[in-house]
Amino acid sequence: MTEMTPRITTEPHTPGRAGRMNWLRAGVLGADDGIVSVAGIVVGVAGATSSRGAIFTAGMAGLVAGAVSMALGEYVSVSSQRDSEHAMIDLEKQEIAESPAGEELELAAIYRTKGLTATTASTVAAAELMAHDALAAHLDAELNLDPDDTASPAQAAAASAFAFTLGALLPLLAMMLSPESMRVPVTVVAVLLALGATGAASARIGGSRPRIAVLRIVLGGAAGLAFTYAVGHFFGTAIG
Repeated sequence: MTEMTPRITTEPHTPGRAGRMNWLRAGVLGADDGIVSVAGIVVGVAGATSSRGAIFTAGMAGLVAGAVSMALGEYVSVSSQRDSEHAMIDLEKQEIAESPAGEELELAAIYRTKGLTATTASTVAAAELMAHDALAAHLDAELNLDPDDTASPAQAAAASAFAFTLGALLPLLAMMLSPESMRVPVTVVAVLLALGATGAASARIGGSRPRIAVLRIVLGGAAGLAFTYAVGHFFGTAIG
């Protein structure tokens, strides 16, 4: 009887895959934010008035303000992250230039903590990594950084604003294109369906169970829309 050799399969790892997953996750969350924010505005205003112009103006103002806010927030956040990454890269360059032997020992110690023997770790650190690209080796082992893959604040800001705008257009169009008597119900249904879709997408990206994520976001969205409609209805009536 021959012993079967287990088939070994390797998981494909392409450069930038983690970065693309982060972009995808950010896009889904940005769209979700746009849906919820503008839906709350237009449903709240619809609770106070049936004026199409007032609803449209409020919705567009919320869309533009939200997109700008998202873009600015993402730009500042990613700029800070990039500055921090560049500072760490510069520090690592300085340490390698000033004490290459000490950095080699540090790299070998890192690989010993990963389970390699002292001899193998020293060989990997000295002969393989330090000799090939010392900076890249240290950035990867110590800081999990790729010097060629730092974040772009402008791209992050544009992607965030775009995702928010796409999400915000859904409740605005649903409200504007529906008959007056059906504006709120049609918008609520459209928003809850969209939230369910983004919740499922977010769960799949994160590796969690879609059913729980969808239920959580749909119930939360429904509660938020009911609250904003009630606020618009009662406060609009009181002030009007």
